[in-house]
Amino acid sequence: MTQQYFQCGRFRFAMNGANARPLVMGILNITPDSFSDGGQFHSLDSALSHAEQMLADGVDIIDIGGESSRPGAQPLSLEEELERVLPVVYALRDCGKPLSVDTCKPVVMAEALEAGADMINDIYGFRANDALRVVKESDCALCIMHMLRDPSTMQDKPQYQDVVAEVTAFLRERVEAARANGIADERMCVDPGFGFGKAMVHNLALLKNISQMQIDLGMPLLAGLSRKSMIGTITGKPVDQRVAGSVAAALFAATQGARIIRVHDVAETVDALKVWQAATQYQPG
Repeated sequence: MTQQYFQCGRFRFAMNGANARPLVMGILNITPDSFSDGGQFHSLDSALSHAEQMLADGVDIIDIGGESSRPGAQPLSLEEELERVLPVVYALRDCGKPLSVDTCKPVVMAEALEAGADMINDIYGFRANDALRVVKESDCALCIMHMLRDPSTMQDKPQYQDVVAEVTAFLRERVEAARANGIADERMCVDPGFGFGKAMVHNLALLKNISQMQIDLGMPLLAGLSRKSMIGTITGKPVDQRVAGSVAAALFAATQGARIIRVHDVAETVDALKVWQAATQYQPG
């Protein structure tokens, strides 16, 4: 990976060097229907309490989402998404860590940035009209993700000839589109979209090729595997019992070079990465 820094709004992270471990992005879903934690943090008070716990646990970035993107999810109205997301961004804007907003709607992007967000995480890869225009005047970071079709149909027999090549090509095209809009490389990271229009074999192929994808694209790769169905398929565990499997996936993604790990279980992932980093950096004598 050639990118030395990741500019995330008001914050700047080193991407290389001896002390650069993967960043931990904590998931804060303000939704009643997300696949893993829907309804748990739907009220402002419960959302802020959860965010405070993630901060205490060592989170690097907080990712706020108001619209569920689970398989089969139906679109949320603009007004309702704004009502869910903006109060949380305003309340956390001075928490000392960058805030990411998970949205595909340009109006939500603009309002969230005005409220104090540092990053926009777009499952549609900033393909909506005006999405790149909205973010280009900001210094916010962009997470550009690959998804096959849309949440309502993405898991309907997804097929690829070569999933790694096809996902890499899509991400490269979207990165080039962002560059053409004047967005600097250091503001971008990419996400292959585990579980977003992928069968088990596709997810495993992408996981095994994180390092090559990151080299080919020349920028940080974000891996979001936490509690997803592939973890359940492998372990046989329901969604609320997938912590160990999710941490194992996070560690494997780290060994493959992923620079950002998006998780529900911040404390467990931070601890695991600390041990992994200490062991990998140990020099005898």
